[in-house]
Amino acid sequence: MDLTTLLGRMTLDQKVAQLTGLSVRGLLQSSAGSGGSPLDELLRQAPHGLGHLSMIWRLGDTDDSLRQALADIQERARDLTPYGIGVLFHGEGANGLVFPAGLQFPTPWGQAATWDPQLTGRASSVTAAQMDRIGIPLMFSPVLDLARDPRWGRVHETYGEDPELVAQFAVGFVRGVQETGSNVVATGKHFLGYGHSEGGLNKAATHLGPRALLDDYAEPFRRAVAEAGLPVVMNSYNTVDGVPAAANRWLLTEVLRDRLGFDGLTVSDYGSIDMLRSVHHTAATAGEAGRQAITAGLDVELPRNDCFSALVTEVEQGRLSEQVIDRAVLRVLTLKDRLGLIPSSTVPARTAADRDLPAEAARAGRELAERGLTLLANDGTLPLRPNARIAVIGPVADELRIHFGAYTGVADAELAVGIRAILNQEIPGVTQDDIVMHNLFATRTPGVEPLFEEVARRLHPNGRSVVEALRELGADVTHTPLGNVADPTPVDADAVTTAVQDADVIVAVVGERTGWLGNHTAGEGITAVSPSVPGNQQDLIRRAAATGKPVVTVVVSGRPLVMPDIARDSAAVLLAPLLSEYAGTAVARALLGAVNPSGRLPSTFPRHLGQIPIYHGHQYGSGYAHPTGVTSDYVDLDDQRPLYAFGHGLSYSTFTAGEPEFTADGVLRARLTVTNTSTVDGETVVQLYARDEVATVVRPVRRLLAFTRIALAAGESREVLLEAPLERLFYTFPDGSRGLEAGEVTLMAGFSSDDLPCSATVTVPAAGDAHRR
Repeated sequence: MDLTTLLGRMTLDQKVAQLTGLSVRGLLQSSAGSGGSPLDELLRQAPHGLGHLSMIWRLGDTDDSLRQALADIQERARDLTPYGIGVLFHGEGANGLVFPAGLQFPTPWGQAATWDPQLTGRASSVTAAQMDRIGIPLMFSPVLDLARDPRWGRVHETYGEDPELVAQFAVGFVRGVQETGSNVVATGKHFLGYGHSEGGLNKAATHLGPRALLDDYAEPFRRAVAEAGLPVVMNSYNTVDGVPAAANRWLLTEVLRDRLGFDGLTVSDYGSIDMLRSVHHTAATAGEAGRQAITAGLDVELPRNDCFSALVTEVEQGRLSEQVIDRAVLRVLTLKDRLGLIPSSTVPARTAADRDLPAEAARAGRELAERGLTLLANDGTLPLRPNARIAVIGPVADELRIHFGAYTGVADAELAVGIRAILNQEIPGVTQDDIVMHNLFATRTPGVEPLFEEVARRLHPNGRSVVEALRELGADVTHTPLGNVADPTPVDADAVTTAVQDADVIVAVVGERTGWLGNHTAGEGITAVSPSVPGNQQDLIRRAAATGKPVVTVVVSGRPLVMPDIARDSAAVLLAPLLSEYAGTAVARALLGAVNPSGRLPSTFPRHLGQIPIYHGHQYGSGYAHPTGVTSDYVDLDDQRPLYAFGHGLSYSTFTAGEPEFTADGVLRARLTVTNTSTVDGETVVQLYARDEVATVVRPVRRLLAFTRIALAAGESREVLLEAPLERLFYTFPDGSRGLEAGEVTLMAGFSSDDLPCSATVTVPAAGDAHRR
């Protein structure tokens, strides 16, 4: 039967059941208390059917065990659910499926440092294929938030600060998921403005006007919908102008559906609907919270049915129209039909069944890691000369765990290990009362680092620390684990001198740990008032530099850090942006010259804490760049520029750009000749920006339009063409329409937002709604 007929035959209870979920965690807890099985609990708790099952990765630790568990649940659920409708299982996959056997990749911020969206598409394709084989059809990735405040702990989950960079990675990721023969669909999150919260605090208010939300923060969603057919969107936890995103009709209906053209399914981030009563206080009851959310345009409540379970009563008592329920249910049924979860569904045959996923993952992971490494500074010390005596210091030089972020199999496995240690009273000062999710992320757990390192080593036996990789490559290395990630006590200067006295060069590996439970300074729910290299690691670099030997600093981080002192004291700085199990080998190969670094920053690094938020595409009259006039600066900051600009990244090669030709008609074009002027083969990223010289509303001082990565042999020259449609310059006019006014636009091309040697001013025609005025 068709979906409309199916909907018409369902009772109100059966309809609401399709809009809600149960949590595996809850089923496991209930079955442990009753002595039954999770399947028994499923039958008991879902008498009218089940739309979704959350946290399914808790049901197995191998592909086969999880596949069998989900198949059993799916079979029972189809028997239970009216008309044989299947259950939607979902999993996280931003850098690989989150469960112990999930194939993992560098974190999204590290992927963005490659400036290679197609490479991210290869990784997401592997993740989708693994999920498909297991039987998980819904991927809760990618994260499409713009991250412009490094205090926020989730920067590493994003593709950075720029609308165009994030949009291209969004399209690359979604295409990788949905165009590779798997019956898996992607979910864009979090809608909208989540990464620009007050004070950088997680789930806090977002103070952005409608134009910034529409033109910047919605752009990755707009492009993912228009160019890749994004079928699912998840709301964010924040409030916008006093209205929670979970109950914001302007966001979920007027913007997402009416303006962006989205026609798919919306799902709630975990617990965000219940937050309407428990946190935001816009609702007094569960029914009121559910009614606010579904009326605004949020279709599904996850991970449980805390509020939507009351929707039946809301309809029966006349506070909610059943037509609103029907609208949401039809969207659920439409997605389930696409994924083969309705008996009459016709699902395309899988074409990726014979893929060697571990081999594909290894190839893509290595490429992402090597291309994501970003050389921030170098006085010529790198690459290290052959036979150099290397003294490796730093508290994380021989650690594998440091290179993983949250939403990885490692971080997820740590939750069980950490909770078990708390229950066994192995963590001083931490009790069972702290095992509440909103407390758990921020609870310090001293002494767990060795336990977590064991987890990382067990799950990724092929991973190598920087020290291990250097030794495997034959380097002359001594290692002294000086410094501390958590303890700010100054480092013993004599110990540093002794450790490096026989070395030609010092390699200091420092950074911050990112995750959920543990002594992390970044991660979901973990906000740092001062995003810097923690503990006494900055002091370690200072004392190492005082020995007079050159210091090469490797910084492991998934976000920009405030580190001017490290930059001052280092002969070279290499950023390793959470590159997972591939990090150690990639770093070692780059230090020794086997890899020529080619990463570019997806985010601006501030020079001082007081500059935050700082990003390259700020408006005229604001921020640090003032191309057409003078404006206010910080009187107590000598250099107003960022420490490292968006798009910045050095190489062992040198490149020049010249002979530019810029044109503008229906397409903006830059044609220029790029030359590798060095004796070393290398890759670079050529970038095209634009500045609207006069507009009705204040525009950014620069906007990224296009980019391309090219490889050039030593001495080679090549003509590069960069193109972008005029729509890349569209903005929202005061009357709410969208387009581009006729006038002058300056096009700029080069190698980073602060290195644009080629430019010209062109005249562009009116386009979009402006053309129709």
